[in-house]
Amino acid sequence: MIDLRVIREQTEMVREALAKLNTEAPIDEILELDARRRALLSEVEELKAQRNAGSKEISRLAPGPEREARIAEMRALGDRIQALDAQLADVDQQLTSLLLQVPNLPDPDVPVGPDESANVIVRHWGEPRDFPYPVRPHWEIAEELGLIDFERGVKVSGARFYFLRGDLARLQRALATWMIDLHVREHGYIEVYAPALVRSEALIGTGNLPKFGDALYRDAESDLWLIPTAEVPVTNLYAHEILEPGTLPIYHVAQTPCFRREQFSAGRDVRGIKRVHQFEKVEMVKFVEPETSDAELTSLVNHAEEVLQRLNIPYRVVQMCTGDLSFTAAKKFDLEAWAPGCQEWLEVSSCSNFRDFQARRANIRYRPAEGARPQFVHTLNGSGLALPRTLIAIMENYQREDGTIEIPEVLRPYMGGQEVIGRQPLW
Repeated sequence: MIDLRVIREQTEMVREALAKLNTEAPIDEILELDARRRALLSEVEELKAQRNAGSKEISRLAPGPEREARIAEMRALGDRIQALDAQLADVDQQLTSLLLQVPNLPDPDVPVGPDESANVIVRHWGEPRDFPYPVRPHWEIAEELGLIDFERGVKVSGARFYFLRGDLARLQRALATWMIDLHVREHGYIEVYAPALVRSEALIGTGNLPKFGDALYRDAESDLWLIPTAEVPVTNLYAHEILEPGTLPIYHVAQTPCFRREQFSAGRDVRGIKRVHQFEKVEMVKFVEPETSDAELTSLVNHAEEVLQRLNIPYRVVQMCTGDLSFTAAKKFDLEAWAPGCQEWLEVSSCSNFRDFQARRANIRYRPAEGARPQFVHTLNGSGLALPRTLIAIMENYQREDGTIEIPEVLRPYMGGQEVIGRQPLW
Protein backbone atom coordinates (compact mmCIF):
# COMPACT_ATOMS: atom_id res chain seq x y z
CA MET A 1 0.00 0.00 0.00
CA ILE A 2 1.10 3.59 -0.31
CA ASP A 3 2.01 5.70 2.71
CA LEU A 4 -1.07 7.25 4.33
CA ARG A 5 0.92 10.45 4.89
CA VAL A 6 1.36 10.77 1.12
CA ILE A 7 -2.42 10.66 0.66
CA ARG A 8 -2.91 13.15 3.49
CA GLU A 9 -0.14 15.61 2.60
CA GLN A 10 0.00 15.26 -1.21
CA THR A 11 -3.64 14.62 -2.00
CA GLU A 12 -3.72 16.38 -5.37
CA MET A 13 -0.58 14.55 -6.54
CA VAL A 14 -2.26 11.26 -5.65
CA ARG A 15 -5.44 12.21 -7.52
CA GLU A 16 -3.42 13.19 -10.59
CA ALA A 17 -1.50 9.89 -10.46
CA LEU A 18 -4.74 7.90 -10.25
CA ALA A 19 -6.07 9.80 -13.26
CA LYS A 20 -2.93 8.84 -15.20
CA LEU A 21 -3.54 5.22 -14.22
CA ASN A 22 -7.05 5.55 -15.63
CA THR A 23 -8.49 4.25 -12.36
CA GLU A 24 -10.18 5.38 -9.17
CA ALA A 25 -9.60 4.84 -5.46
CA PRO A 26 -11.53 5.82 -2.29
CA ILE A 27 -9.34 8.84 -1.48
CA ASP A 28 -12.14 10.97 0.02
CA GLU A 29 -13.23 8.13 2.30
CA ILE A 30 -9.64 7.54 3.38
CA LEU A 31 -9.13 11.21 4.26
CA GLU A 32 -12.40 11.28 6.20
CA LEU A 33 -11.52 8.16 8.19
CA ASP A 34 -7.97 9.42 8.75
CA ALA A 35 -9.32 12.66 10.25
CA ARG A 36 -11.73 10.73 12.44
CA ARG A 37 -8.98 8.37 13.56
CA ARG A 38 -6.68 11.22 14.54
CA ALA A 39 -9.49 12.96 16.45
CA LEU A 40 -10.30 9.75 18.33
CA LEU A 41 -6.64 9.13 19.06
CA SER A 42 -6.22 12.64 20.42
CA GLU A 43 -9.28 12.25 22.66
CA VAL A 44 -8.15 8.85 23.94
CA GLU A 45 -4.67 10.13 24.73
CA GLU A 46 -6.11 13.12 26.61
CA LEU A 47 -8.46 10.91 28.62
CA LYS A 48 -5.63 8.49 29.45
CA ALA A 49 -3.56 11.40 30.69
CA GLN A 50 -6.49 12.45 32.91
CA ARG A 51 -6.79 8.89 34.20
CA ASN A 52 -3.10 8.73 35.05
CA ALA A 53 -3.29 12.05 36.90
CA GLY A 54 -6.45 10.93 38.70
CA SER A 55 -4.84 7.65 39.77
CA LYS A 56 -1.93 9.54 41.32
CA GLU A 57 -4.35 11.86 43.10
CA ILE A 58 -6.33 8.92 44.50
CA SER A 59 -3.17 7.37 45.89
CA ARG A 60 -2.65 10.49 47.99
CA LEU A 61 -6.22 10.71 49.32
CA ALA A 62 -7.22 9.26 52.63
CA PRO A 63 -10.03 6.71 52.70
CA GLY A 64 -13.39 8.42 52.68
CA PRO A 65 -16.17 9.84 50.53
CA GLU A 66 -13.88 12.09 48.48
CA ARG A 67 -11.62 9.17 47.57
CA GLU A 68 -14.59 6.96 46.66
CA ALA A 69 -16.02 9.69 44.43
CA ARG A 70 -12.71 10.05 42.57
CA ILE A 71 -12.51 6.28 42.12
CA ALA A 72 -16.01 6.30 40.61
CA GLU A 73 -14.97 9.11 38.27
CA MET A 74 -11.91 7.17 37.15
CA ARG A 75 -14.03 4.07 36.61
CA ALA A 76 -16.38 6.04 34.34
CA LEU A 77 -13.36 7.52 32.59
CA GLY A 78 -12.00 4.02 32.01
CA ASP A 79 -15.31 2.92 30.49
CA ARG A 80 -15.20 5.91 28.15
CA ILE A 81 -11.63 5.08 27.14
CA GLN A 82 -12.58 1.46 26.48
CA ALA A 83 -15.48 2.55 24.26
CA LEU A 84 -13.25 4.95 22.33
CA ASP A 85 -10.57 2.26 21.91
CA ALA A 86 -13.19 -0.01 20.34
CA GLN A 87 -14.23 2.81 17.97
CA LEU A 88 -10.58 3.43 17.14
CA ALA A 89 -9.99 -0.24 16.35
CA ASP A 90 -13.03 -0.24 14.06
CA VAL A 91 -11.84 2.90 12.25
CA ASP A 92 -8.34 1.39 11.90
CA GLN A 93 -9.83 -1.72 10.31
CA GLN A 94 -11.96 0.33 7.89
CA LEU A 95 -8.99 2.54 7.00
CA THR A 96 -6.73 -0.42 6.29
CA SER A 97 -9.42 -1.99 4.11
CA LEU A 98 -9.67 1.19 2.04
CA LEU A 99 -5.91 1.64 1.77
CA LEU A 100 -5.64 -1.88 0.33
CA GLN A 101 -7.82 -0.69 -2.57
CA VAL A 102 -5.39 2.05 -3.62
CA PRO A 103 -2.99 1.01 -6.42
CA ASN A 104 0.69 1.82 -6.45
CA LEU A 105 1.55 5.20 -7.92
CA PRO A 106 3.51 5.28 -11.18
CA ASP A 107 7.07 6.57 -11.31
CA PRO A 108 7.36 10.02 -12.91
CA ASP A 109 9.18 8.60 -15.96
CA VAL A 110 6.44 6.06 -16.80
CA PRO A 111 4.83 7.00 -20.15
CA VAL A 112 1.33 8.40 -19.73
CA GLY A 113 -1.36 6.68 -21.78
CA PRO A 114 -4.89 5.29 -21.50
CA ASP A 115 -4.16 1.63 -22.34
CA GLU A 116 -1.70 -0.80 -23.97
CA SER A 117 -1.77 1.20 -27.20
CA ALA A 118 0.46 3.77 -25.50
CA ASN A 119 3.10 1.26 -24.36
CA VAL A 120 6.60 2.09 -25.58
CA ILE A 121 8.87 -0.37 -27.40
CA VAL A 122 12.27 0.25 -25.81
CA ARG A 123 14.39 -2.03 -28.00
CA HIS A 124 14.47 -5.10 -30.21
CA TRP A 125 16.95 -7.96 -30.09
CA GLY A 126 17.52 -10.48 -32.88
CA GLU A 127 16.05 -10.73 -36.33
CA PRO A 128 12.97 -12.86 -37.01
CA ARG A 129 14.03 -15.85 -39.07
CA ASP A 130 13.19 -15.89 -42.77
CA PHE A 131 11.76 -19.39 -43.31
CA PRO A 132 12.11 -20.83 -46.84
CA TYR A 133 9.05 -23.00 -46.16
CA PRO A 134 5.58 -22.40 -44.65
CA VAL A 135 5.69 -21.91 -40.88
CA ARG A 136 3.05 -23.46 -38.64
CA PRO A 137 1.67 -22.55 -35.20
CA HIS A 138 2.83 -24.61 -32.25
CA TRP A 139 -0.46 -26.46 -31.79
CA GLU A 140 -0.24 -27.95 -35.26
CA ILE A 141 3.40 -28.94 -34.78
CA ALA A 142 2.77 -30.40 -31.34
CA GLU A 143 -0.33 -32.35 -32.30
CA GLU A 144 1.31 -33.84 -35.41
CA LEU A 145 4.33 -34.96 -33.36
CA GLY A 146 2.21 -36.23 -30.46
CA LEU A 147 3.75 -33.70 -28.04
CA ILE A 148 0.57 -32.20 -26.57
CA ASP A 149 -2.73 -33.93 -25.86
CA PHE A 150 -5.40 -31.26 -25.70
CA GLU A 151 -8.41 -33.59 -25.81
CA ARG A 152 -7.39 -35.64 -22.79
CA GLY A 153 -6.48 -32.46 -20.91
CA VAL A 154 -10.04 -31.23 -21.40
CA LYS A 155 -11.44 -34.65 -20.50
CA VAL A 156 -9.55 -34.75 -17.21
CA SER A 157 -9.70 -31.10 -16.10
CA GLY A 158 -11.78 -29.02 -18.51
CA ALA A 159 -11.02 -26.22 -20.93
CA ARG A 160 -7.52 -24.66 -20.98
CA PHE A 161 -5.81 -27.74 -19.56
CA TYR A 162 -3.52 -30.11 -21.47
CA PHE A 163 -0.95 -32.88 -21.19
CA LEU A 164 2.63 -32.40 -22.38
CA ARG A 165 4.04 -35.67 -23.73
CA GLY A 166 7.43 -37.28 -24.11
CA ASP A 167 10.21 -35.02 -25.33
CA LEU A 168 8.20 -31.81 -24.92
CA ALA A 169 7.57 -32.56 -21.25
CA ARG A 170 11.27 -33.31 -20.96
CA LEU A 171 12.14 -30.08 -22.79
CA GLN A 172 10.06 -28.04 -20.36
CA ARG A 173 11.86 -29.66 -17.44
CA ALA A 174 15.23 -29.07 -19.09
CA LEU A 175 14.37 -25.46 -19.87
CA ALA A 176 13.37 -24.70 -16.27
CA THR A 177 16.49 -26.38 -14.86
CA TRP A 178 18.76 -24.52 -17.27
CA MET A 179 17.14 -21.15 -16.46
CA ILE A 180 17.50 -21.71 -12.72
CA ASP A 181 21.14 -22.76 -13.15
CA LEU A 182 21.80 -19.60 -15.19
CA HIS A 183 20.24 -17.32 -12.58
CA VAL A 184 21.99 -19.06 -9.68
CA ARG A 185 25.45 -19.58 -11.18
CA GLU A 186 25.82 -16.37 -13.17
CA HIS A 187 23.31 -13.86 -11.81
CA GLY A 188 23.73 -14.45 -8.08
CA TYR A 189 20.26 -15.69 -7.10
CA ILE A 190 19.59 -18.16 -4.30
CA GLU A 191 17.17 -20.90 -5.30
CA VAL A 192 14.19 -21.63 -3.05
CA TYR A 193 11.50 -24.28 -3.28
CA ALA A 194 8.27 -22.52 -2.33
CA PRO A 195 4.80 -23.68 -1.23
CA ALA A 196 2.10 -23.65 -3.91
CA LEU A 197 -0.58 -22.98 -1.27
CA VAL A 198 -0.54 -19.79 0.80
CA ARG A 199 -2.64 -18.01 3.40
CA SER A 200 -4.76 -14.99 2.55
CA GLU A 201 -2.29 -12.74 4.33
CA ALA A 202 0.43 -13.61 1.82
CA LEU A 203 -1.76 -12.63 -1.14
CA ILE A 204 -2.68 -9.38 0.60
CA GLY A 205 1.03 -8.73 1.06
CA THR A 206 1.79 -8.96 -2.67
CA GLY A 207 -1.35 -7.09 -3.73
CA ASN A 208 -3.32 -10.01 -5.20
CA LEU A 209 -6.00 -9.68 -2.53
CA PRO A 210 -8.51 -8.26 -2.11
CA LYS A 211 -8.67 -6.91 -5.68
CA PHE A 212 -7.99 -10.09 -7.69
CA GLY A 213 -9.65 -12.77 -5.59
CA ASP A 214 -11.91 -13.82 -8.47
CA ALA A 215 -8.86 -14.83 -10.52
CA LEU A 216 -7.50 -17.21 -7.85
CA TYR A 217 -8.24 -20.82 -6.85
CA ARG A 218 -9.08 -21.27 -3.17
CA ASP A 219 -9.53 -24.13 -0.73
CA ALA A 220 -12.29 -22.54 1.35
CA GLU A 221 -12.20 -25.14 4.14
CA SER A 222 -8.57 -24.45 5.08
CA ASP A 223 -8.53 -20.87 3.70
CA LEU A 224 -5.50 -21.63 1.54
CA TRP A 225 -5.03 -20.28 -1.98
CA LEU A 226 -3.20 -21.76 -4.96
CA ILE A 227 -0.49 -19.31 -5.99
CA PRO A 228 -0.78 -17.34 -9.25
CA THR A 229 3.02 -16.93 -9.25
CA ALA A 230 6.05 -17.73 -7.07
CA GLU A 231 6.22 -14.02 -6.31
CA VAL A 232 3.60 -14.57 -3.60
CA PRO A 233 5.33 -17.12 -1.33
CA VAL A 234 8.86 -15.87 -2.05
CA THR A 235 8.07 -12.21 -1.29
CA ASN A 236 6.40 -13.25 1.95
CA LEU A 237 9.49 -15.14 3.10
CA TYR A 238 10.42 -12.01 5.05
CA ALA A 239 6.96 -10.74 6.01
CA HIS A 240 6.88 -9.07 9.45
CA GLU A 241 10.67 -9.22 9.70
CA ILE A 242 13.40 -6.62 10.12
CA LEU A 243 16.44 -7.58 8.04
CA GLU A 244 19.72 -6.78 9.74
CA PRO A 245 22.40 -4.43 8.34
CA GLY A 246 24.40 -5.98 5.49
CA THR A 247 21.61 -8.42 4.56
CA LEU A 248 20.49 -6.63 1.41
CA PRO A 249 20.33 -7.13 -1.48
CA ILE A 250 18.64 -10.53 -1.43
CA TYR A 251 17.97 -12.31 -4.75
CA HIS A 252 15.80 -15.44 -4.91
CA VAL A 253 14.72 -17.62 -7.82
CA ALA A 254 12.05 -20.31 -7.73
CA GLN A 255 10.23 -22.64 -10.09
CA THR A 256 6.60 -23.28 -9.21
CA PRO A 257 3.33 -24.24 -10.80
CA CYS A 258 1.03 -21.22 -11.22
CA PHE A 259 -2.76 -21.27 -11.14
CA ARG A 260 -5.10 -18.61 -12.54
CA ARG A 261 -8.84 -18.86 -13.03
CA GLU A 262 -9.18 -15.74 -15.17
CA GLN A 263 -12.20 -15.53 -17.40
CA PHE A 264 -10.97 -15.55 -20.98
CA SER A 265 -12.68 -13.64 -23.76
CA ALA A 266 -14.76 -15.84 -26.02
CA GLY A 267 -12.86 -16.80 -29.15
CA ARG A 268 -9.57 -15.28 -27.94
CA ASP A 269 -6.44 -17.44 -27.88
CA VAL A 270 -8.48 -20.64 -27.96
CA ARG A 271 -5.76 -22.68 -29.68
CA GLY A 272 -2.59 -23.97 -28.09
CA ILE A 273 -1.03 -23.25 -24.70
CA LYS A 274 -0.77 -19.47 -24.74
CA ARG A 275 -3.54 -18.80 -22.18
CA VAL A 276 -4.14 -21.61 -19.69
CA HIS A 277 -5.18 -22.09 -16.07
CA GLN A 278 -2.07 -24.00 -14.90
CA PHE A 279 1.52 -23.50 -15.98
CA GLU A 280 5.12 -23.57 -14.78
CA LYS A 281 7.21 -20.46 -14.30
CA VAL A 282 10.68 -19.55 -13.10
CA GLU A 283 10.46 -16.36 -11.04
CA MET A 284 13.14 -13.93 -9.87
CA VAL A 285 12.43 -11.87 -6.72
CA LYS A 286 14.62 -9.12 -5.27
CA PHE A 287 14.70 -7.35 -1.89
CA VAL A 288 16.85 -4.21 -2.08
CA GLU A 289 17.58 -0.86 -0.46
CA PRO A 290 15.46 2.01 -1.86
CA GLU A 291 18.35 3.94 -3.40
CA THR A 292 19.40 0.95 -5.51
CA SER A 293 16.02 -0.20 -6.83
CA ASP A 294 16.22 1.61 -10.18
CA ALA A 295 19.53 -0.07 -11.00
CA GLU A 296 18.16 -3.37 -9.70
CA LEU A 297 15.23 -3.15 -12.13
CA THR A 298 17.65 -2.64 -15.01
CA SER A 299 19.66 -5.72 -14.01
CA LEU A 300 16.46 -7.74 -13.50
CA VAL A 301 15.36 -7.00 -17.06
CA ASN A 302 18.84 -7.86 -18.30
CA HIS A 303 18.75 -11.23 -16.52
CA ALA A 304 15.45 -12.11 -18.20
CA GLU A 305 16.76 -10.90 -21.57
CA GLU A 306 19.83 -13.10 -21.32
CA VAL A 307 17.63 -16.20 -21.24
CA LEU A 308 16.11 -15.27 -24.61
CA GLN A 309 19.46 -14.24 -26.06
CA ARG A 310 21.06 -17.57 -25.19
CA LEU A 311 18.06 -19.36 -26.68
CA ASN A 312 18.55 -17.14 -29.77
CA ILE A 313 14.89 -16.12 -29.83
CA PRO A 314 14.09 -12.65 -31.19
CA TYR A 315 12.31 -10.44 -28.66
CA ARG A 316 11.44 -6.89 -27.79
CA VAL A 317 11.36 -4.95 -24.50
CA VAL A 318 8.20 -2.93 -23.90
CA GLN A 319 7.67 -0.35 -21.17
CA MET A 320 4.14 -0.29 -19.79
CA CYS A 321 2.37 3.07 -19.86
CA THR A 322 0.32 4.32 -16.89
CA GLY A 323 -2.92 2.87 -18.26
CA ASP A 324 -1.40 -0.62 -18.60
CA LEU A 325 0.55 -0.84 -15.33
CA SER A 326 -0.41 -3.58 -12.92
CA PHE A 327 -2.14 -2.69 -9.64
CA THR A 328 1.11 -3.16 -7.73
CA ALA A 329 3.89 -1.92 -10.02
CA ALA A 330 5.41 1.57 -10.01
CA LYS A 331 7.33 0.73 -13.19
CA LYS A 332 7.16 -2.32 -15.44
CA PHE A 333 8.83 -3.74 -18.53
CA ASP A 334 7.56 -6.73 -20.52
CA LEU A 335 9.71 -9.03 -22.64
CA GLU A 336 7.87 -10.29 -25.70
CA ALA A 337 9.27 -13.19 -27.73
CA TRP A 338 8.54 -13.48 -31.43
CA ALA A 339 6.37 -16.47 -32.38
CA PRO A 340 6.47 -16.84 -36.19
CA GLY A 341 3.77 -19.52 -36.35
CA CYS A 342 1.27 -17.43 -34.38
CA GLN A 343 2.64 -14.29 -36.03
CA GLU A 344 2.65 -12.36 -32.76
CA TRP A 345 4.80 -11.13 -29.92
CA LEU A 346 4.22 -13.23 -26.78
CA GLU A 347 4.82 -11.86 -23.31
CA VAL A 348 7.24 -14.25 -21.60
CA SER A 349 8.31 -11.99 -18.72
CA SER A 350 7.10 -8.98 -16.77
CA CYS A 351 9.75 -7.21 -14.69
CA SER A 352 8.42 -4.79 -12.08
CA ASN A 353 9.67 -2.43 -9.42
CA PHE A 354 7.10 -2.14 -6.64
CA ARG A 355 9.07 0.36 -4.55
CA ASP A 356 7.86 -0.07 -0.93
CA PHE A 357 4.26 -0.90 -1.95
CA GLN A 358 4.45 -4.63 -1.17
CA ALA A 359 6.81 -4.13 1.76
CA ARG A 360 4.25 -1.93 3.53
CA ARG A 361 1.49 -4.49 2.98
CA ALA A 362 3.68 -7.41 4.12
CA ASN A 363 5.62 -5.37 6.72
CA ILE A 364 9.10 -6.16 5.38
CA ARG A 365 11.74 -3.80 6.78
CA TYR A 366 15.50 -3.54 7.05
CA ARG A 367 17.90 -1.72 9.33
CA PRO A 368 20.34 0.42 7.26
CA ALA A 369 22.95 0.40 10.04
CA GLU A 370 23.38 -0.81 13.60
CA GLY A 371 20.95 1.06 15.83
CA ALA A 372 19.28 2.78 12.88
CA ARG A 373 15.52 3.07 12.57
CA PRO A 374 14.02 0.30 10.40
CA GLN A 375 12.86 1.25 6.89
CA PHE A 376 10.73 -0.53 4.33
CA VAL A 377 12.65 -2.47 1.68
CA HIS A 378 11.94 -2.18 -2.03
CA THR A 379 10.78 -5.36 -3.77
CA LEU A 380 11.08 -6.32 -7.43
CA ASN A 381 10.18 -9.40 -9.40
CA GLY A 382 10.31 -10.74 -12.93
CA SER A 383 9.66 -13.95 -14.81
CA GLY A 384 12.81 -15.68 -15.78
CA LEU A 385 10.88 -17.02 -17.80
CA ALA A 386 7.28 -18.30 -18.05
CA LEU A 387 7.42 -21.83 -19.47
CA PRO A 388 4.43 -22.29 -21.83
CA ARG A 389 5.08 -19.22 -23.97
CA THR A 390 8.82 -19.86 -24.01
CA LEU A 391 8.04 -23.38 -25.23
CA ILE A 392 5.82 -21.86 -27.92
CA ALA A 393 8.67 -19.58 -29.02
CA ILE A 394 11.07 -22.52 -29.18
CA MET A 395 8.69 -24.78 -31.10
CA GLU A 396 7.82 -22.09 -33.64
CA ASN A 397 11.29 -20.55 -34.09
CA TYR A 398 13.05 -23.92 -34.22
CA GLN A 399 10.55 -25.81 -36.41
CA ARG A 400 12.08 -27.62 -39.38
CA GLU A 401 10.70 -28.27 -42.82
CA ASP A 402 10.12 -31.94 -42.08
CA GLY A 403 7.87 -31.02 -39.11
CA THR A 404 10.40 -31.82 -36.37
CA ILE A 405 11.78 -29.34 -33.83
CA GLU A 406 15.45 -28.52 -33.39
CA ILE A 407 16.51 -28.28 -29.75
CA PRO A 408 18.33 -25.00 -28.88
CA GLU A 409 22.02 -25.65 -28.39
CA VAL A 410 22.11 -24.44 -24.75
CA LEU A 411 19.45 -27.01 -23.80
CA ARG A 412 21.06 -30.05 -25.41
CA PRO A 413 23.25 -30.93 -22.40
CA TYR A 414 20.04 -30.97 -20.33
CA MET A 415 18.44 -33.30 -22.91
CA GLY A 416 21.23 -35.86 -22.84
CA GLY A 417 22.75 -34.47 -26.04
CA GLN A 418 19.53 -34.85 -28.04
CA GLU A 419 19.38 -32.39 -30.96
CA VAL A 420 15.93 -32.91 -32.50
CA ILE A 421 12.42 -33.66 -31.26
CA GLY A 422 10.47 -35.91 -33.60
CA ARG A 423 7.25 -37.87 -33.53
CA GLN A 424 6.47 -39.41 -30.15
CA PRO A 425 5.24 -42.95 -29.54
CA LEU A 426 1.49 -43.36 -29.10
CA TRP A 427 0.04 -43.62 -25.60
